[in-house]
Amino acid sequence: MRFEVWAPQAQDRVTLQLEGSTRALERDPARAGWWAGEAEAVHGARYGFALDDGPVHPDPRSARQPDGPDGLSAVVDHDAYTWRAPWPGRALSGASVLYELHIGTYTREGTLDAAAERLGHLAELGVTHVELMPLCPFPGTHGWGYEGVSLWAVHEPYGGPEALKRFVDTAHELGLGVVLDVVHNHLGPSGNHLPKFGPYFTDTHHTPWGAAVNLDAPGSDEVRAYLIGSALSWLRDYRIDGLRLDAVHALRDTRACHFLEELSTAVDGLAAESGRPLFLVAESDLCDPGIITPRREGGLGVHAQWNDDFHHALHTALTGESQGYYADFAEAPLRALAKTLTGAFFHDGGYSSFRGRRHGRPVDRVRTPAHRFVGYSQTHDQIGNRALGDRLSAALSPGQLACAAALALTSPFTPMLFMGEEWAAGTPWQFFTDHTDPELADAVRRGRRREFAQHGWAEDDIPDPQDPATRERSCLDWDERENEPHARVLDWYRTLIALRRRQPDLRDPDLASVRVAYDEAARWLAFRRGDLRIAVNLAKEAAEIPLLGNRARVLASWEPVEVPGPDGTLHLPAESCVVLGPRE
Repeated sequence: MRFEVWAPQAQDRVTLQLEGSTRALERDPARAGWWAGEAEAVHGARYGFALDDGPVHPDPRSARQPDGPDGLSAVVDHDAYTWRAPWPGRALSGASVLYELHIGTYTREGTLDAAAERLGHLAELGVTHVELMPLCPFPGTHGWGYEGVSLWAVHEPYGGPEALKRFVDTAHELGLGVVLDVVHNHLGPSGNHLPKFGPYFTDTHHTPWGAAVNLDAPGSDEVRAYLIGSALSWLRDYRIDGLRLDAVHALRDTRACHFLEELSTAVDGLAAESGRPLFLVAESDLCDPGIITPRREGGLGVHAQWNDDFHHALHTALTGESQGYYADFAEAPLRALAKTLTGAFFHDGGYSSFRGRRHGRPVDRVRTPAHRFVGYSQTHDQIGNRALGDRLSAALSPGQLACAAALALTSPFTPMLFMGEEWAAGTPWQFFTDHTDPELADAVRRGRRREFAQHGWAEDDIPDPQDPATRERSCLDWDERENEPHARVLDWYRTLIALRRRQPDLRDPDLASVRVAYDEAARWLAFRRGDLRIAVNLAKEAAEIPLLGNRARVLASWEPVEVPGPDGTLHLPAESCVVLGPRE
């Protein structure tokens, strides 16, 4: 087989170390900085590269790291796996329901194979796509995955590349698409060998994680090709259906063709070649609709993006919290929620008190399909970045949780759930790490506690990220589903997802057609999706909600509700919600 590596840092010599033997690679005259050669190798063979007779490092494009990021790479023959399920693909559309999960805590076993055994629950729930948090290798066993390295490989404690293929196969057999969270804006601080090979990072820009990934400085052509090649490998070699792009606002790129445009072009090309719909979903705090605007219309061509503005408005309406970035939404949370339901972004060019400046720009509500925005009441970020990793279920009543579900699952956006949300999981989801470097582990522990001490928390109250018990507490308790109030909440989620599947009005991508009414003081909000009306009452008292027209049929309700009388007034119990349809 052919071995090749981009190593412009090498002065005179690059050698391939393969199963105990050494052979020199030759410079590739057609590609500056590339070295290549051929050698006999079988699936699983261990290898690495040495530059100028220095230490052996893993392959930057390694598809497997059996002994972790610092060990030798292993040859992976992707054709050796026989796929069980023919799969035409599953596009992201108004009918989609995403489900974000973390392999290491979805089950106590914390493996891809164990998670695959639980996928039947998601198919029965009505989910259409499973969104996996990052899978790239990182030192240790347990972590969130956002400090991964070896961007072409699968974390070995999760089961490695073969286990990911089995997981995807099982998902596809159940009709579930698979989305993978990938991190291009930084790599982890430990086990990252890329700088030894070439200018993968640049001091031209800086990010919260240090030097930026080199997207626009000298050598950036190859760095961009490295990241795009990794993305295409997940989609091609593992039959992944889409990628979630972490924090694209941290991709520092001043080139005329932005990295995201180049990536979306490549993904669309692979989709045309493979005959499967493939897509990208960005995480961005820019409130810039240009990210999801098609390239032919002058945008970057990403297919969808997370909508944190919707989350923040919903969170403040439910909890009354006003710290940090919630301050912009907390002044009038139902007004903020109404604005996001009709315009996607709350920050559309107005002043942001949190940032101390104007922020965002408006969405073209007529030309932008609503399903390009992913809406949610909880995510790994919004739970795990809290001091104690507490979910909404730790503070809200079942009725309030039902209202949150109704708003997310009947909204015009593509809804997404965070694992366990559907049964109001009582387990937290905390920040946990497993750094093998003692100094790094201590720095993370002290930094986490110092951060929350500035917000009034006692340092001893902040869970130790390195304590194995922190990860253990974060694992789902699957037995909860059988007990109340969890069973009732789970049934409510099933009802709403089934309703979304049955009712075309709930899948309508026309953002401009959504109409909202609300009463900030009385804490109720109602909105229209075609012929349907959705009403939520967040107050602890019953509400009288004036609805236009005669909504004569209850399609779903958390508490028993009578249809509005002749005057159109809906009497909605406290902390409850309802979906109304027209007379049959």
